[in-house]
Amino acid sequence: MHDYRSQLFRLSCVALTVTSMTFAIRAGILGQLGLEFGLTDTELGWINAMAFLGFPVATMFGGAIYNAIGARKLLVLAFLCHFLGLTLTVTADGFWGLLISTFLIGFANGSVEAGCNPLIAELYPQKKTTMLNRFHVWFPGGIVIGAIASNVMTSWGLSWQWQVSIILLPNLLYGAMMLKAYFPDTHGFEHSTISNLKHLISPVYLFLVLCMTFTATAELGTQQWIERILGASGASPMLILALMAGLMAIGRYFAGPIVKTLNPAGVLLASAVLSTAGIYMLSQVSGGAVYFAVILFALGVTYFWPTMLGCAAEYTPKTGAMGMSLLGGAGMFAVSMWNPIIGSWIDTARVNAQASNASDTQVGIDVAQAVLSNLLFFPAVLIVAFIGFYFYVAKCHASAAHAPSSISN
Repeated sequence: MHDYRSQLFRLSCVALTVTSMTFAIRAGILGQLGLEFGLTDTELGWINAMAFLGFPVATMFGGAIYNAIGARKLLVLAFLCHFLGLTLTVTADGFWGLLISTFLIGFANGSVEAGCNPLIAELYPQKKTTMLNRFHVWFPGGIVIGAIASNVMTSWGLSWQWQVSIILLPNLLYGAMMLKAYFPDTHGFEHSTISNLKHLISPVYLFLVLCMTFTATAELGTQQWIERILGASGASPMLILALMAGLMAIGRYFAGPIVKTLNPAGVLLASAVLSTAGIYMLSQVSGGAVYFAVILFALGVTYFWPTMLGCAAEYTPKTGAMGMSLLGGAGMFAVSMWNPIIGSWIDTARVNAQASNASDTQVGIDVAQAVLSNLLFFPAVLIVAFIGFYFYVAKCHASAAHAPSSISN
């Protein structure tokens, strides 16, 4: 039993590494794509948006059919879409080719989440949140791998096509691993999509969905603008990227004792406090102090995504694969919706900063700090929400002799 569980867990980790490498390398080659194909920033924005659109489309689709087809077929779908999307990106000759290929990659990324998250929760019913955190080690881990690969290949003078092609290696690896993998007919969740749908309309699950839109935006929305501060303050963006991703990977790998001590609701509350402190510091400091602020922020957002999924698996288990998939989709969709608003904050802040006749460096710092002051709203709201959730969970545990997974549906 342990052999096939470990085998499936490793397969899932490689598939997630592909997902995160696509994020890192696409970010690294975006400027090259614009120059080579003569694309405007608006067109590049649409291309990037396809990755965020494809993800929730896949999680909704995958969540709906998981019970009928199982994790194996969803991962086969992810493999095919990754392979096709990466190949089409390498051979693209302009805007439409890049648009379609990026959607396919986003759809593949969402299919990995839709297949692997419920699979891992079913394989490890006694430590769902711990193993989901350990699985999600490979999102920051893959970003580091992708960022280093992109930088090394750029320094060697290799084209962006080679940088995208290198992602095919782990893609082919998890495809090969699937050929030998044994997927058990697990029944840790309620394997009825109709039953899953009925239990989605519950106060606890709807609360988690709403919070997921905030946790995802606090994490992914903020990460996109931290580099703006770093570039203006003289700090090293690559060093900070490695520092953040390294801290997140280590934190998720050793999540077990923390989850056991605080319980998932307590982990979320501590995360909200740390991420609020980190974003507040980032909005106030420059120079060397930025590194300490980034450490606080990274420690805060480390557990958000996997622990939210763990809460759905533990506290609303009857929502099943559908519940986990829709939760992840809601988070990514929220990030895509908030991005234009964050962009408008940047435009407004830049106009205000330039009106003061400040230097270009100071304008960069002023813009980033103004935007981060607005982003502080997200984790600050989460502190209040998770205080309430923590005491709700504690009350349920005190009044019931059964497991956490029976809290509410």
